[in-house]
Amino acid sequence: MPKQVARYSLEVQAKESLVVNSKDIADRIVEAILAQKLMPGARLGEQALSMLFDCSRTLVREALMQLAARGIVQVSSRRGWFVVQPSKTEAREAFEARKVIETGLIRSAGAMDKTTLKRLKQHIQQEKTALKQDDVGRRSFLLGDFHVCLAECLGNQLLADTLRDFTARTTLIAMLYQSSHDAVKSCQEHIDIVQALERGDKETAERLMAEHIGQVQSALQINATPADPLAELRLALAPMNPASTMAKKQAKSAASKPSSSTSPSTYLGALL
Repeated sequence: MPKQVARYSLEVQAKESLVVNSKDIADRIVEAILAQKLMPGARLGEQALSMLFDCSRTLVREALMQLAARGIVQVSSRRGWFVVQPSKTEAREAFEARKVIETGLIRSAGAMDKTTLKRLKQHIQQEKTALKQDDVGRRSFLLGDFHVCLAECLGNQLLADTLRDFTARTTLIAMLYQSSHDAVKSCQEHIDIVQALERGDKETAERLMAEHIGQVQSALQINATPADPLAELRLALAPMNPASTMAKKQAKSAASKPSSSTSPSTYLGALL
């Protein structure tokens, strides 16, 4: 009997470990955005998410409402939930907010101990590994998460949570406005910032962080037309014979005009 009770207890614990809450769902969505696996304007169906996470739609809705309050998703009364598509103004404000928060954190931070520096260096090593493996999703996630990790190492969890949301939004902005900022360069800039902090040179670290965020922002094609969210569907549904489609349009246009003395044979010859 004791063995049966123990086995039952383990089974219950295993099931409980698989149960998700609204925060888990929200965190997974943010991670997917940081990894560039969810594009701006992507639809987030409640039914699909409830099936994926094996939970109720109520729990999914709670998660989506949390993300809406954080500016990550938005809802339409008729179309459902979607990942936000930041405007040019929102893009500028998001980068300005990140610059204020991150340079301020460095300016007000105390000396960093060996354990904290070791964590930052391990994170950078993970970035390098992802770059060598050409793992785009993991690379994107780690490059964005470096800023969250740095905020945690500087001792401010509240601002780290805020930065995670801002970083997710700037990742969406980079996808929407086709950033040309090089990932290898971004990783090197992270290395330079950590080395300055290791030397205790906060002034240089602060300047490097401001330059880093500014360079990421300047790499955006902010004046270009944003990526078409319907591009894939538009391409799939393009007519197989565009010339035939054009001929039909021309015929319809000609039929709507008043009749002329042109003979039917001449008209058909012009179409062919």
